[in-house]
Amino acid sequence: MKANCNSFTEFNPELESCIAQLRRILAPMGLREKIRSLNRVRRALSQISPFSDPVDLVQWIPSENVHANDYNPNKVAPAEMKLLYTSILLDGFTQPIVSYHLGGGQYEVTDGFHRDRIGTNYPDISKRMYGYLPLSVIDKPLDERIGSTIRHNRARGTHQIRSMSEIVLSLARMGWSDEKISLNLGMELDEIIRLKQISGLKEAFQNHEFSKSWEEFEHKYYR
Repeated sequence: MKANCNSFTEFNPELESCIAQLRRILAPMGLREKIRSLNRVRRALSQISPFSDPVDLVQWIPSENVHANDYNPNKVAPAEMKLLYTSILLDGFTQPIVSYHLGGGQYEVTDGFHRDRIGTNYPDISKRMYGYLPLSVIDKPLDERIGSTIRHNRARGTHQIRSMSEIVLSLARMGWSDEKISLNLGMELDEIIRLKQISGLKEAFQNHEFSKSWEEFEHKYYR
């Protein structure tokens, strides 16, 4: 039994009239025009929403406009990929793909690359979604987006050591201290030192400040 929306909030005739008018406006539109219009309505609603989190504004974007990033170390085994497909097939998209707007209607995936692949490469899913993908958008510079991607991966327990060492080295090159890497990626300081060693000791420790992180590493493993 569907709940009556009016039972949860006071009936507002003006609001109901606006909703009815919106339905009339959208009804005769073609698919693409309707999706573009609904995205516009959602953007307008997000501007007056009390919530500022990215998930408060999910937009439908053509899958050909959504691109992978080149730094994600997350890998999914075939069995898990099949399970993800089954989940989306039976339950639909229950969470959006986190992305960054590159400009010109193009988006780069920050988190959700495998959801992107399922929605794009599986014909039955793509047909059901009319070739669109649900996106939420974060607006951060590259180094902060890398941090966002790694946090999502580590929260799920899926990351690769070799790729993680390269990420740590990249962030160090961008000026991140060991302490900032630790705070933003949820890593212990000694873990950062080990990943830097994997990257190649000389390059990884160029311009490195041997402060608290190195002292803790020495104390833990060499004393």
